[in-house]
Amino acid sequence: MNRSRLCIALVAILAFVLTACGGGGSSPSGPTEIAVWHGYQDTEGEVFKSLVAQYNKDHPDVKVSELYSSNDLVLQKVLTAVRGGSAPDVAYMFGSWSPNIAQIPQVVNMADEVKNPDWKWDDFYPAEREAATVGDKIVGVPALVDNLAIVYNEKLFADAGVAPPTKDWTWDDFRAAAAKLTDPTKGQYGWLIPADGSEDTVWHYLPMLWEAGGDILNSDNTKAAFNSPEGVKALTVLQQMAVNDKSVYLDTTNENGPKLMNSGKVAMLITGPWDLSQLSDISYGVQVMPTFAGSSGGHQTIAGPDNWVVFDNGDAKKKAAVDFVKWLSAPEQVKTFSLGTGDLPIRTSVGQDQSVLTKLNENVPGTATFVENLSNVQKVRPTVEQYPDVSEALGQAIVSVMLGKEQPADALNSAATAADTALAEK
Repeated sequence: MNRSRLCIALVAILAFVLTACGGGGSSPSGPTEIAVWHGYQDTEGEVFKSLVAQYNKDHPDVKVSELYSSNDLVLQKVLTAVRGGSAPDVAYMFGSWSPNIAQIPQVVNMADEVKNPDWKWDDFYPAEREAATVGDKIVGVPALVDNLAIVYNEKLFADAGVAPPTKDWTWDDFRAAAAKLTDPTKGQYGWLIPADGSEDTVWHYLPMLWEAGGDILNSDNTKAAFNSPEGVKALTVLQQMAVNDKSVYLDTTNENGPKLMNSGKVAMLITGPWDLSQLSDISYGVQVMPTFAGSSGGHQTIAGPDNWVVFDNGDAKKKAAVDFVKWLSAPEQVKTFSLGTGDLPIRTSVGQDQSVLTKLNENVPGTATFVENLSNVQKVRPTVEQYPDVSEALGQAIVSVMLGKEQPADALNSAATAADTALAEK
């Protein structure tokens, strides 16, 4: 399943949506009713419904109703609902939206709440907590996390006489393997990368940037920093593979990864756990990201944490909404949801439970590696409102280089100029 959370929505509509008030509490004669908006479907939807039913059974003073809302569209829907005084009590929202969410007055700041020891806030992975934090506000509670790793076709490696990826692989090793796994006569490529210029394209570059020792923005998030020598070093690898080696399939539609891997046309993807269930026609392995030889950056990856956001619709509703989110994100429910859906656990205590890892791997082989790979998440994307503009400029630069239209330094400098212009706008 392709995670639409990788896509960054433009949110200019927020500028004129900050004044409406939410609804009041429920009737004193019955349970407090709260509405939860989410984008879960299929197996995720069924498991979530069962958890809601369990909560309602165990908490007769509260009635939770759940409503499906497309994850891609939920920010716009929430802003419209806030304007009309009908905001949900809880909504599943992308972590990349946190700076924009923080501006909505009806959003409950969870900072004081999660300080309470029974929340065990430190049990959430650091990247999740960082993605939910904007200044002194905590705008949500982790709902989902994922990351990127190498997924490879074991048969194609064996046929080409190439040793499988190891935890010690460098980008030189990755590049050499991709070249050996490329066979133009068969239309076979060593690697596929999303090349539509979207946030998915940027996601594949950012771990390389961090591993090389670079960063997206400067320390106070006022200027682009990706056009550094480290940024050029990372992008040069993509240029060498795409332009010189021609070992990379540039997926300009961002839709072909699992299909081409299943058909034996692609030997490696750098992707997340959502794609594993689609690789039903091949035997595959999973390994952590390569790193740069001699770099102290390590085998970094990137996470895409999403959040449960609580809205203040009156004291009774707010209290019930906070309690539901607290219950939903507690270790026992996290374990139930992860084992039921195959999604990665959002708590370290659950992710370190060997019985959970074993069961996840039995259900979908390779999932445990993605769980363990969460320890390689050291940085998150900057929580600034202008990030969509930064991402767009950087994504176009990456694609331009991979298509052979620009040199890495020139492309990154042009993107940095566009990013700086956006960052300067208040």
